[in-house]
Formats: sequence, structure tokens, C-alpha cells
Amino acid sequence: MDARGSAYYITVLVFLFFPLFVSAQKEEAIPWSADRKLQWSDFKGSYFKTEWAAATTATGISYAFTTTEENGRQFLEIEVRCEFYPYRSWYRPEVCDANTLGHEQLHFDIAELYARLFRKRLGEASFTSDVKDEVKAIYKQILKELIAFQNKYDRETDFSKDVRQQRLWNRTIAEELLASEQTKTPSKNDS
Repeated sequence: MDARGSAYYITVLVFLFFPLFVSAQKEEAIPWSADRKLQWSDFKGSYFKTEWAAATTATGISYAFTTTEENGRQFLEIEVRCEFYPYRSWYRPEVCDANTLGHEQLHFDIAELYARLFRKRLGEASFTSDVKDEVKAIYKQILKELIAFQNKYDRETDFSKDVRQQRLWNRTIAEELLASEQTKTPSKNDS
């Protein structure tokens, strides 16, 4: 901890959840990728003038699906995305450092982990003719779990100030992402 004081290391996480991909509204978004880590230059939004927030990471999980019929059978094709929104994300350069950026990156990684969990649950689900509401119910449950998990992450790491806990979370989430690497968007499900 340096002379800037602990209050300036607290970060805020804002989630933007869109139940469907919004094609009419083209907002810059960075899809999650294991090969591309966030940089401070990605945070292009204007910061809120508060004394307690150092940065905000805006991420979202969105989905779109189509149903098709082949040989008298209904199929469901679903696409799930996890994205970072640069113009809704911001930071205060005078109080942020590499540790803060790593904390914000892990929020994005956690969102990707839950996007994978969403894909997994969709792949395991059986759908009826009420598929739209059934997918939406799974989505809402994932968001509820994600928000609780993100809050736990901030509490346990004390918003990145607890370096030991931050390292533990970094390792745990990296292992979970690796373990879930096989969980991809289901291409087709019987409905």
C-alpha cells in the first residue's frame, strides 16, 4: 500500500446484461479472450466523481438463439457472449496501478466463467415449446449467481487490497477457466 491511501484502491463493478444481442444499437464491445487482457486504454468512459471508486469494469453476458426444424424435429441453436464495454468502463489514473487492473481483469474473467456455465446449463436442458421463457429463466438464474459471486470476490479480496486473497482468487479462477475450456456454446439442442 502506498501513500495514496487504501480508500482509493476500492473498485466498483457494473454489470450490463442484455437478454438478446442488440443489433440496432452498435456499442463498442471487446469479447472475452484468453489471449487478450484488458489494458487501461480499454477504459474509455468518464469516471464518476466520487472519493471511493477507482475504476468500473462494465461487462455483460448476452445470448441469442434460433429454432429450426429438420426432418420434423425442432432444434435450438444458441450463441452466448461475454463482453467488456469500453465506454461504460472507466478508471482514475492517479489512483490505479497494475494490481487494480488485474483485479478488474478478473471481474471480466469471472463473467466469462459464468457465460460458460450458462452454455453448459443450456446444453444440459430439455426444452418445450415454451423455449423462450425457459432459456430466459436459466439466464436470470445465471445472472443472480454471477452477481453474488462477483460481490463475494470483492469482499474477500477487499477490492484488491488483500494481496494474498487476490492471488488466491487469480489462481482459482484461472484453474476454473481452464477446467471449463471444453464447455462451449451448444450448437444444437432438441427442443
